[in-house]
Amino acid sequence: MWESRRPPLFQEDTLFHFDSGCLCYNIILFSALYMSMQWTDRIRQIKIILVFAAVIIAVASLLVSHFLVRDLSKEERNKMEVWAQALHALNAADEHTDLSLVLRVIEGNNTIPVIVLNDDGEITDYRNIDDTIRIDNYLRRMIQTGDTIRIDSQVICYDESIMLKRLSVWPYVQLGIVLIFVVVAIFALLSSKRAEQNKVWVGLSKETAHQLGTPVSSLMAWVEMLKEEYPNDHLLPEMDKDVKRLQLIAERFSKIGSLPEPVEASMNEVLQHVVEYMDRRTSNQVQIICQFPDHEVIVRMNASLFEWVIENLCKNAVDSMEGKGTITLTLYDELQQIAIEVQDTGKGIKKKYLNSVFMPGFTTKKRGWGLGLSLARRIVEEYHKGHIFVKQSEIGVGTTFRIEMPKS
Repeated sequence: MWESRRPPLFQEDTLFHFDSGCLCYNIILFSALYMSMQWTDRIRQIKIILVFAAVIIAVASLLVSHFLVRDLSKEERNKMEVWAQALHALNAADEHTDLSLVLRVIEGNNTIPVIVLNDDGEITDYRNIDDTIRIDNYLRRMIQTGDTIRIDSQVICYDESIMLKRLSVWPYVQLGIVLIFVVVAIFALLSSKRAEQNKVWVGLSKETAHQLGTPVSSLMAWVEMLKEEYPNDHLLPEMDKDVKRLQLIAERFSKIGSLPEPVEASMNEVLQHVVEYMDRRTSNQVQIICQFPDHEVIVRMNASLFEWVIENLCKNAVDSMEGKGTITLTLYDELQQIAIEVQDTGKGIKKKYLNSVFMPGFTTKKRGWGLGLSLARRIVEEYHKGHIFVKQSEIGVGTTFRIEMPKS
């Protein structure tokens, strides 16, 4: 009698299809997670290599430029000593002295700024200085740096040539270029990694929805048959709620990857639904405290997906508290945005893990995929243009997650 009333979806070949389908799905899921973690480790190694290469290039460039500038500076010093000797020879020349070579040396200086002083400190000549108004500043800097040569009654003060100054600055320009290159390369790698991960998570989500769809439909058929057979059974309504819950979960997973159309909904009602759901499925030792404004907070959102985010945070809180403690759910209606905080009295998160809790595959549980918070961040940030983060966490005290979303 029971066999004859079995729904068509529960024939033997269908059951085998479910088992093999679930097995294939688990294999795919494990493979995707392994590939994602391998890709994450590879990206980390590439980032370290790029940074290390950038440091080596920067140090090598600075050392080479330093030695080159030092050698050129010595060469300019030698040139200025020759120029000073030529100037001295010009001043000491008489009518019989051949000044062709001396004049060629003096006129050959077209790059090094020079100021000539007499014994009284008065400027008698200068070369290669365009800004004559600020010549005193040039002179003061030359004397302070010690770039002077004394020949008899004259003091020749000189400065570095424009070429030498540019060469001194060039290593830092080169360092900036290398830094920009490294940043762009790392950003491109992270973008590629994120795009690859998004494809994996979207595919897994849609496959999950597909795998859940058929058994959920069969369960719905079973529930309807049981309602006809046992119309007064008080457990059937609860079973019906759970089946509808599974249907909602499948619907949520099917929406991941596509851009859901947000509609105006009451955030108070969304949070209240989550509280009612968690109350029925947690022990009496878990207390959920709600702190909502007196008025309705209306936000454009996809209610079913956002409910899942809050549920995930609450379930993580219950796991962190090991089934005993208090969850405080607070809704803030601020000027330009709304904020939701989920606070628990659990064991907290170590500081070294705070930047990793939203990474796909990361989990501190003995059992877990490490997908919940990653998908939650995707729903909040990509679908609702909001922001989710760990506001605070203290070991042995608890953790507070905060979600911020624009009102429109």
